[in-house]
Amino acid sequence: MCTSVHPQFSHCGIYARDIDAQIDFYTKVVGLIVADRGYSETARHEFVFLTASPEHHHQVVFISGRGKNVASTVNQLSFKVADLDQLKAMYRRAQDYGIKEIRQICHGNALSFYIADPEGNGIEVYTDTPWYIPQPHGVSIDLSRPADEIMATTEKHCRETPGFLTLDAWKAEVANRLAHTP
Repeated sequence: MCTSVHPQFSHCGIYARDIDAQIDFYTKVVGLIVADRGYSETARHEFVFLTASPEHHHQVVFISGRGKNVASTVNQLSFKVADLDQLKAMYRRAQDYGIKEIRQICHGNALSFYIADPEGNGIEVYTDTPWYIPQPHGVSIDLSRPADEIMATTEKHCRETPGFLTLDAWKAEVANRLAHTP
């Protein structure tokens, strides 16, 4: 019998005002594809399911019906890329799309940039680093700099931050804690 269950986050649903604008943004900037689109007679809303993985039918679903003057309650949706080169490519994609407000942040354990989608929902695109420092933490970075410079600066910053661990050491610590938590 399994006594330790730790569910993994899979997907989210967000009410939208303009589903077509959301599809345009999430396909052209984030790189998702539409997996399915349809109208639910039961819910009386249109649904659009988007994914970036054949392993997940959808990672984000937009549902029509968000009120015209209703503010977003989404703090952020985070999209992970494999490495710094892919992060830099996504950063250029966001710039090419015409996005002007792009916050570039080093969290120590990750390098990120933040933008807003057409309805003001926060979007983070990030890649992990091989280091850990206590969170929350954030210092500005410049993703237009060469990747080797960004990584060298990030490593130096991490090693100088109290609580620094290698990512492997942090993972071992978390695995131990999870193993001893029901």
